[in-house]
Amino acid sequence: MNSHTLNTHRANCDIALESRHSWILWLVSLQLIVLYAPTLAWLWERWTMGVWHNGHSLLIAAVVLYLVHRELQKCSHLPRSSNPWGFAVLFPTLALHMLDTGIHSQLLSAVAFFLSLPGFSLLFLGTKRTAAILFPLGMLFLTLPIPLVFTESLHLILRYIATDSATWLLHILGIPAYSRETLIELEHGTLQVADACSGFSTLYATVTVAIMTAYYCHDMLRKILVLLIAVPLAIGVNVVRVLALTLLVNAFGLDILETSAHEMSGLLTFAIALPVIFWLGQPPISAEAPQ
Repeated sequence: MNSHTLNTHRANCDIALESRHSWILWLVSLQLIVLYAPTLAWLWERWTMGVWHNGHSLLIAAVVLYLVHRELQKCSHLPRSSNPWGFAVLFPTLALHMLDTGIHSQLLSAVAFFLSLPGFSLLFLGTKRTAAILFPLGMLFLTLPIPLVFTESLHLILRYIATDSATWLLHILGIPAYSRETLIELEHGTLQVADACSGFSTLYATVTVAIMTAYYCHDMLRKILVLLIAVPLAIGVNVVRVLALTLLVNAFGLDILETSAHEMSGLLTFAIALPVIFWLGQPPISAEAPQ
């Protein structure tokens, strides 16, 4: 057998091996989807409940898919490899999933699902490719619904901040208002700053986007700025939202809260805060055109 024939044979073997590897990967991926189908359905339900409940999660999940695809394209020149340490990641996640089938929290199963992804990546994509997509995969944990028992105190703090700040701004605008705990008393009604109006969803989304933006930003000062401004930006935007609602209530009465203005104001907090974070993470454009 001459060298040309030998090389052709090796190339055909590599193609066949890669094709078989792809089929195994697709088969295992299908089994993974079937295994975690109830969990994925639960996540979808939580992600689509509304702007007050993990409204950012669908956006983050889509961005993660894009980033994983982009990073894998950059690694397309790397040879196929497999790291058996992936089993060390998979076995505990499967045990966690089995535990959740008994307590039916779905949250533990969702954690197990996200933890299993690097394990499968090590087995089918190798160490270098897994390292390239590890950060985007890690961002999926910031799409998980946080149980209220862990955030109740933070919700209350944010409600107090929104209530006192909006009342202070109303006084500056010359509008009579009185705050009592999380209530804003106006001439035409009393507005309660409930958990949905605390701004926690906006805060969660803004911090998540800030972490992702800072990671891919190459300017250290901008990294720090993005991370430092995320929390005050989210809180400030929500205060403005509560102020706007109180002004509407003062002008048109409490019935205005039953309209789409209430929901739209929540969407606007995302529409303002998230683009600001993206903008701050972008490198400055040089004033001089390239020669």
